[in-house]
Amino acid sequence: MPDSKLDLLQGTLDIMVLQTLATMGAQHGYGIARRIEQVSGDEVLLNQGTIYASLVRLQQRGWISATWGTSDNNRKAKYYSITKSGRKQLAKDAAHWHRLSSVVDRVLAMPAEGEV
Repeated sequence: MPDSKLDLLQGTLDIMVLQTLATMGAQHGYGIARRIEQVSGDEVLLNQGTIYASLVRLQQRGWISATWGTSDNNRKAKYYSITKSGRKQLAKDAAHWHRLSSVVDRVLAMPAEGEV
């Protein structure tokens, strides 16, 4: 049986959305979701409700802004961009994530008793 897709920890989608916007520039919600899925090697699959809940939350916090535009297939779409405060938050969250990840890696690498 293949491994199931990864469940995201609370807050990880927001940092992935901020990073996607910081690296790619303005994107519509569908484009953000597809890019995260692509970069994750399809380990993370995002439904429309999940990505838009994150976008609303980030916009309410002032970390992203939105403007209406026209998509590649000539449809009206909301394009999201990271704000200056969003970049500051991304730097803070990324530093925290790297620190936490490092601690978890060290604990998981701990030798079993008697294997030192």
